Amino acid sequence: MKACGTVKVMNLNKVMLVGRLTADPQLRTTQSGQSVGNFGLATNRVWNDKNGQRQEDTEFHNIVVWGRQAEIVSQFLKKGSMALIEGRLQTRTWQDQQGQNRKTTEIVAERVQFGPRSAGQGVPVGQGAPAGQEPSLGDDSVPSSPAKPQEPQKQESASEEPVPQIDIDEDEVKSEDIPF
Repeated sequence: MKACGTVKVMNLNKVMLVGRLTADPQLRTTQSGQSVGNFGLATNRVWNDKNGQRQEDTEFHNIVVWGRQAEIVSQFLKKGSMALIEGRLQTRTWQDQQGQNRKTTEIVAERVQFGPRSAGQGVPVGQGAPAGQEPSLGDDSVPSSPAKPQEPQKQESASEEPVPQIDIDEDEVKSEDIPF
């Protein structure tokens, strides 16, 4: 059998990470008024070496989040919070203050899912929701109004709370919009 026509090649740039934030997210605004956040995420790998000794290695990743998703992440995630990040790798180049060319590879988050919170970590102070009540993210990916508490979702155990999810599609972001 002979193939007719051209062969289409599909490319894929997809990253999935589960880890803990190494610092509180930083939120900034571009000159055009778009919100952008960044934070570090640590992931670890555990294995046994050839001598049967347990080994552990930690990797640190730079995460960039755009738009309303950046605002929500900076509001609800803190240093030590667990998060699942789905996104894509992006490499940027720029010149530093000394005129040296610099390059960095980071993960542009397309979807962020919050990890479980320990007891006592509720909605941040001043948000109006009862202590311990998890913010609810609906289909439009924004937290529900604190004035209207949501029905509790089914939980697997009493110590785990529902995990909110952020899934926002943003317009293509240009590297010159990045303020850092």
